[in-house]
Amino acid sequence: AYVDEGPADGEVVVLLHGQPSWSYLYRKMIPVLVDAGYRVIAMDHLGMGRSDKPIDIEYFSYLRHSDRFEQFIEALDLRDITMFVQDWGSLIGLRVAGLNIDRFARIAIGNGDLPVAPADTVIDFGIEDPDQSEDIPFPYAAVPAQQTSFYNGCELLLDEVMPVFGSGGFDAWARYALKGESFRAGEVLEALTWYDLPDDEEAAYDAPYPSRIYMAGPRTFPSLAEGLPGLNEDAWAALSTFPRPLITIWGSNDPGNLGQCETQNRYICTVPGAVGQPHARLDEAAHFLQDDQGPEIARRLVAFMRQDGSIAGNYEAVCEDDPDPTGDGG
Repeated sequence: AYVDEGPADGEVVVLLHGQPSWSYLYRKMIPVLVDAGYRVIAMDHLGMGRSDKPIDIEYFSYLRHSDRFEQFIEALDLRDITMFVQDWGSLIGLRVAGLNIDRFARIAIGNGDLPVAPADTVIDFGIEDPDQSEDIPFPYAAVPAQQTSFYNGCELLLDEVMPVFGSGGFDAWARYALKGESFRAGEVLEALTWYDLPDDEEAAYDAPYPSRIYMAGPRTFPSLAEGLPGLNEDAWAALSTFPRPLITIWGSNDPGNLGQCETQNRYICTVPGAVGQPHARLDEAAHFLQDDQGPEIARRLVAFMRQDGSIAGNYEAVCEDDPDPTGDGG
């Protein structure tokens, strides 16, 4: 399933969500982009949102998700695409963009990445009996509904982060998502947004999954990282030489790997098309920045597409050849 709004002959903007959200995540951005005259398409990954929901967890893989998105843009014959990606939407969308560079006019990334791991890398979360649910505590239960600041510039404030996120890391998140019997999309979105998410909006994120049997798609996403080694070298090689405009718009309060300045800097410092763009780290925005600052992100995308200089960036990366070693983004 997918949303397709705006003029049929308008310039195409594709919005790609991650886990465990769906295209509802873009409800605050789509109207702004449509009002600016763009055709806006937001696809629900298979197993999520309004798309079909295979119940066998073995059906899902990183390559299948990526191939499906590639087939989606081919079936709709989308060209000169401006794409905004976040979370697992970035792992999927950036791979497809790297393998189909000529279809993309511009790329925008928010709290995302395209990981590249050599083929001999071993990623194994050691999760046994994945279909057997367990009473596992929600890893982000201690995150306050209204978040506090987890950063001072680019410095992660561990004294603030550790009490609410703990030390379990991505392994613990993969295990909980796959096996935790209390796993619920709305609760995750609430924990990883800056603002308190209203009950009706949490319910909207939960709506595609009336019972656990429908949740194979969102449950499996983190553990799909085990299949990443050896897949993305060619896509990154092409993406790292992308000559057309690329912008990074980050939520500044995401303490995970995708939210850190080093991840954002990788694109600003490497991709030719990122030079001179108004890159940003948005205040009062966490991992799911589209929910926290959707209209502002959409306005920045419009300015980016028009290249009219109407919205300035607020973030300057510190690259390896930069004489300032502080890493404070200043």
